[in-house]
Amino acid sequence: MCGIAGLFIGCPALAACPKKALAALAAATTAPDDGTVPEDVPEYRSPFATWFERSSVRQAPRRVLEDGEDKHAFSPDLVPLARHALVRALPGDVFGEVLTQHLYRYLDFTTKLEHLVVNRTVLGIAHRTVGVELPEEMVFDAYKIYCDEAYHAVFSADLLRQVRARTGIAPKLVAEPYFTTRLRQIQDSLAPELRPLAELLFVVCSETLISATLAEVPEDPRVHAAVRDTIRDHAQDEGRHHAYFASFLKYLWAQLDPAVRRELGPLLPDLVLAFLHPDLPAVREELLGYGLSRDDAEQVLAEVYDEHTVREYARDTARLTLRHFASVGVLDDPAARDRFEELGLLEGALLR
Repeated sequence: MCGIAGLFIGCPALAACPKKALAALAAATTAPDDGTVPEDVPEYRSPFATWFERSSVRQAPRRVLEDGEDKHAFSPDLVPLARHALVRALPGDVFGEVLTQHLYRYLDFTTKLEHLVVNRTVLGIAHRTVGVELPEEMVFDAYKIYCDEAYHAVFSADLLRQVRARTGIAPKLVAEPYFTTRLRQIQDSLAPELRPLAELLFVVCSETLISATLAEVPEDPRVHAAVRDTIRDHAQDEGRHHAYFASFLKYLWAQLDPAVRRELGPLLPDLVLAFLHPDLPAVREELLGYGLSRDDAEQVLAEVYDEHTVREYARDTARLTLRHFASVGVLDDPAARDRFEELGLLEGALLR
């Protein structure tokens, strides 16, 4: 209830307040003094013209697990562990738990990403505290994204609770997902005034990456209808968010000082991988919990998440994001381009 009761500003959550965290961004940007947006940025065309009629928070019903529906919690083809022979050799009920735990991770990941990172940034855009001059319509659209992302967290938490109650399977979730740990490490390597910018660019990455989960699970008839419909609702909203943040990147990058661009450009591939890299310690603990020996668990990790597979997945998922970076000139900087190539994200990514 920050600020509601008599506009009280002694907020006990001040240390984590998005306004405080994002205010330093202004020091790292060179926004025009007259409040106008850069002339060389294309005119903003809102992807939210039908938001009041079509967003999931406005029109989608609550997704409820159907009684007696004997289906998978997740698409087996999209759960890497489920394809390994040592996992498939486990007792039959364990295979179902593997899929259920993957669904739990997906839902928990979504909840934490939307609440802890994306909506911090969107709140700053809506309240003009990120130091980037934007068209009024773009600022207003940030309010809509904030509602979308909050609802994505709600329906993810709701579905997790339903699945837990139905199956009796307790979620095996880490307190802090890999992406938050890695993002903090990247930020700690930067000067304090640049850390909010790293979070802002991480949000651009996360909102423009294209995941197979959002595209393929809704079309898999083997999966519970409530899971398919929940992910379909999410995908329809995220299409608009992708378009928004692709535009936002143009405004942001155009207003950064060239020296800041040179410092941040080489960090972008690391931000992409912070989102896409598998959480290996969490998966290792899950495998051990199924009764695999430590040696077998390490074998599964090495064979399922080998370097080639991880890089190929990241490259394919980040293809459109890299095109957006290229469109604003990020890859014109040799240091940035070298880092993208070093991490395996650039090879062929802009040619397909």
